[in-house]
Amino acid sequence: MKTVCLLGSPRTKGNSAALAGQFCEVVKNLGGEVETFVLNGLSYRGCQGCMMCKTKLEKCALKDDLETVLDSIRDADILVMATPTYYGEVSSQMKGFIDRTFSYLKPDYMTNSVPSRLKGGKKLVFIQTQAQPDEDQFADVFPRYEYFFKWYGFDDIRLVRACGVMGPGEVRERKDAMDLAAETARRLMADIA
Repeated sequence: MKTVCLLGSPRTKGNSAALAGQFCEVVKNLGGEVETFVLNGLSYRGCQGCMMCKTKLEKCALKDDLETVLDSIRDADILVMATPTYYGEVSSQMKGFIDRTFSYLKPDYMTNSVPSRLKGGKKLVFIQTQAQPDEDQFADVFPRYEYFFKWYGFDDIRLVRACGVMGPGEVRERKDAMDLAAETARRLMADIA
């Protein structure tokens, strides 16, 4: 069982990283393999709109650090995307990654009943943290990306969200959020087994 975890925060000890760490620790304890990428430590560009992935290649044409990440996800059973909410959106590091996933779509993705180049049956855990305590604020972030990852064949998409956490690692004091991350890992691993 392979899990790829993407940390989208520039703070490696931040709240989204803490929740991802909790999730991944449970996965490891249950016998899963985890590969983690800190997006802020990689050198990559966003999608260039070159359309090479729709005309001449079956993967992104850019040769940078994100190439390894995109390839690892092809072989993964579970993808964890952990991001803080910055200005009502995922971090710029995470957004750059998401834009490059356009390469997962087949050239005729708009009309193809199976639009993705990825094998089906993958699981996605979307971890979102925010300083704003009001859960209604920025509740639109997850559904927007859930829509696109369903195109890629992720058939089980779960949200782990913590609101009202700002200081680095502050979420560790939130038993509800840490327990949700751990329980989500346990349930996904049981579903896959």
